[in-house]
Amino acid sequence: MLKMAPSALLDHYLGISRLLAGQLEFRSAIRAVAVEISHIIPHDHLDVCIIMHGGKYHTAYETGLETAWGNHPPALVSGSPIRTLLWGEVSYLMSDDARNDPRFNFEGSFVRPIFEQDLRSRIHVPLKVEGDVIGALSCSSHAIGLYTMDDVANARSIADLLSPYFFALRAAEQAQRSAIVEAEARAREEGLRLGALNLTEALERERQRIGMDLHDQTLADLTRLSRRLERLTHEHEVSGETLEPLARGLQHCMQDLRQIIEEAKPSVLQLFGFVQAVENHLDRSVRDSGLSIEPDLVDETDGVIDSLDQTVCVALFRITQEAINNAVRHAQAARITVRLRELADGISIEVSDDGVGILKPRRRNGGGIDNMKTRARLISAKFSISAGRDNRGTVISVHLPVAAQTPRPQNQRNDA
Repeated sequence: MLKMAPSALLDHYLGISRLLAGQLEFRSAIRAVAVEISHIIPHDHLDVCIIMHGGKYHTAYETGLETAWGNHPPALVSGSPIRTLLWGEVSYLMSDDARNDPRFNFEGSFVRPIFEQDLRSRIHVPLKVEGDVIGALSCSSHAIGLYTMDDVANARSIADLLSPYFFALRAAEQAQRSAIVEAEARAREEGLRLGALNLTEALERERQRIGMDLHDQTLADLTRLSRRLERLTHEHEVSGETLEPLARGLQHCMQDLRQIIEEAKPSVLQLFGFVQAVENHLDRSVRDSGLSIEPDLVDETDGVIDSLDQTVCVALFRITQEAINNAVRHAQAARITVRLRELADGISIEVSDDGVGILKPRRRNGGGIDNMKTRARLISAKFSISAGRDNRGTVISVHLPVAAQTPRPQNQRNDA
């Protein structure tokens, strides 16, 4: 703890207030006041974490040392070493040696920077506005046992200065995000209008494809079976060996029809939800192909896709379905992975394989890829297709921006 006269302390508090003026984003604000704060509370690392609207995620802005906390995208509050403070369960945290403090080192906590940067002594106090915790101010030092309760009191005073300003920055950021969401909604409406013709054409092509499949494959197979049966009616005795090819042919026809019906109507999606529908289609496609492909589904969405508008949900399923079909039919892969993720700014679906990859660029993509792009555009999602890691295999991904959810009450704990 630094000892100083009250007048000197007041000068530093006023200096913090002056330096905040004109700062328009979190990172520049915390860096602007870091020196003044160091005159009050010595530190090797200083950061402010801000809880995002909805209360599930938080973002860290740091100065002094660059760590993985500040370089990571928004992270779950439930994995923060100071989650008890952010949840409002404690009024402060102070540690003589955070490396050995069980309050920080729980299962699933993201404590790597503490050990990588040797952050021993730590102080954490909440940023509050009208009684609600909007984030936390954290000071850390390499020294052991550096801080006292006087430092906690000074940190609270600093937090009181920072909280209103950071609250206003968060509100401005949220307003900007809302404006983006509104613009995307307008773009979606415009896309629906402009893309209606493209979608109609795509659906017409799909109808023609199904008709050709029925005519060229299923109907032709049934015609051959019918002629065989007609010939058998003229025979006095029919052996089981003679009937076996007919039975096998009927099974193939039934399988083809079932595939066409499943592709025409995603019944599993409607009955059991998105994840189950994708898993069912992935397993069935691999099984029916007869190939040695290992299917893998990784779901990190906690069912959030099923809460989307039904039209959007069906579009995402169709894109995923077509991506799986392409991988099974063309990739010559040993493994196909479907990864579903809920991110802070939306939902990500990725279908990857370890097959032959994208052999050569084409002037025009095939109908399946065109349909995926059209479906993605109509729901304002971003679609991409690229080579996999080390240029091996193919990765098809779609990212759907989702508006921030309604904030939960601050005293409601989220154990996600």
